[in-house]
Amino acid sequence: MNSSKTIQIRQFGGPEVLQMVELPVGEPGPGEIRIRHEACGLNFIDVYQRTGLYQNPLPLTLGMEGAGIVEAVGEGVTHLKVGDRAAYASNPPGAYSQARVMPARTVCRLPDAIDFDTGAAMMLKGLTAQYLLKKTRPAEGLQEGDFVLFHAAAGGVGLIACQWAKALGLQLIGTAGSEAKCQLALAHGAAHAINYAKDDFVARVKDITGGKGVKVVYDSIGKDTWDGSLNCLRPFGLMASFGNASGPVPPFAPGILGAKGSLYVTRATLFTHIATREATQAMADDLFAVVGSGQVKIRIDQRYPLADVAQAHRDLEARKTTGSSVLMP
Repeated sequence: MNSSKTIQIRQFGGPEVLQMVELPVGEPGPGEIRIRHEACGLNFIDVYQRTGLYQNPLPLTLGMEGAGIVEAVGEGVTHLKVGDRAAYASNPPGAYSQARVMPARTVCRLPDAIDFDTGAAMMLKGLTAQYLLKKTRPAEGLQEGDFVLFHAAAGGVGLIACQWAKALGLQLIGTAGSEAKCQLALAHGAAHAINYAKDDFVARVKDITGGKGVKVVYDSIGKDTWDGSLNCLRPFGLMASFGNASGPVPPFAPGILGAKGSLYVTRATLFTHIATREATQAMADDLFAVVGSGQVKIRIDQRYPLADVAQAHRDLEARKTTGSSVLMP
């Protein structure tokens, strides 16, 4: 097949700008592969790109993760061959499609024990959980028994992080917007869960930690949780911001970090961590191992045909989804 049904936007906006078009798919150049997708992942970063909060050139095919079969391999690519099962989280976007040509650097062979839906649902979210828990650590490090706060704990990244944190011996305090989502986080290994719709999460964190606060906050919510998150940190704690689901964090005076206990702040992104082939593979191996061992299970609660992508985006933005979602090309 030389063409692919593809979801494209020609302008930034709401879910209505998502259009299905037929686009040609060429041959891979040096350092590239062509992959035929069996499943594509759905992530909040897709919404940021659709609205223009994260700007990319238009027209744009969305989608940052997928899984499928390698159909063709360009010159210089040695870690993949035609017929390999593969999965990826990758820039540039383009996963909302039946097939695409893309850089091979961040594409990894998918172990036979992991199905395509799981591969597509776990790469961006699982690698994000990996770099947060393993690489985005407070100055004093993390030891078994330490408390960490994780917002949106019932989402795709959150449920992976709950399980992985438990495997690492950490006490993860999760926040979510309903009792049902709190129960989901607890069932996946969170030590505590706070329903921020009815409880003051700062007061609850102080209660749970005996007034000390946590060593690190992992925050993908942004504007709405920023001030509270800083107030949950103990001295020398780390505020790890990695998303803006409620909108971008407004400018703040660095002096408040001193007043609140010589705090550290980082704005992390997956794509810095997977900038090289070697780094991507090492992180993916860690993820495949923890999923393969059963310590982390990838929960897929929503599946949508590719043609229903606008509804998938509406559900995601309305906080109707739990766990991971996949699009079926």
